[in-house]
Amino acid sequence: MKKTILVTCAAILGVMLVLPWLTVRLIQSGMAMTICLLLFFCVDPLCAVFTGVTAGKHLRNLWWVPLYNAAAFLAGTWICFEPGETAFLLYAAVYFVLGIAAMILSAWIHK
Repeated sequence: MKKTILVTCAAILGVMLVLPWLTVRLIQSGMAMTICLLLFFCVDPLCAVFTGVTAGKHLRNLWWVPLYNAAAFLAGTWICFEPGETAFLLYAAVYFVLGIAAMILSAWIHK
């Protein structure tokens, strides 16, 4: 169980914090915006769904993972872009809902 928690947390931090930071710092501005849009619309939702599925398999211990995912996304975007930007709250809410839906569906299927 501890290994599952560590791998899940590391994956969330890697995708939600490290990837946007690397994109903003290492890639030229035009291409960085393209990669950030790819992160926002493809990679981050997939991360929310996959971590929700993982949380659904161990619901009693990992119920907090969708919230952690949304909070890590907010932290990552507010660090890399404009701190306190409210537009990112909508993205975080969508990722939270995706994670919750995947967690509930996974828990239901796992039973």
